[in-house]
Amino acid sequence: MAQKQAEVARLTDEQQITHLMDEWRRLTSEGNVDGLLSLLSDDVIFLTPANAPITKQDFAAGFREVAAKARIESTQEVKDLRVSGNIAYAWSYLTVVLIPKDGDKRSESSGHVLSVYQRSPSGSWRLSRDANLVAGAGNPDRV
Repeated sequence: MAQKQAEVARLTDEQQITHLMDEWRRLTSEGNVDGLLSLLSDDVIFLTPANAPITKQDFAAGFREVAAKARIESTQEVKDLRVSGNIAYAWSYLTVVLIPKDGDKRSESSGHVLSVYQRSPSGSWRLSRDANLVAGAGNPDRV
């Protein structure tokens, strides 16, 4: 683990954030909520259509609910990634596929996402704000 962290630390800021995005998709597919929480700032806020802002604790509860019912696979096309000091943003096009564990029909939705990252005191990047415009985002009942 320490070796992997050292390897990531040698990457450019843009590469570190891209690595974080890759880790996010991998951990999501695995249903690893604790791993996902480690990539978030403590004050993270998720903004999704037709929902109140989602805190870190709300995210964890909603993710656990969805992950209990379905596997989540995603692909992400980064359209723009900019870093300025200890803040960065990425605009992406995200496709999310929910594969129900009960064998029900899988569903797919896509949309734009604007994410803000903040460098933590330890030097690692964390997701701080996320505006996810994918239909159904933030709604654990969509499975």
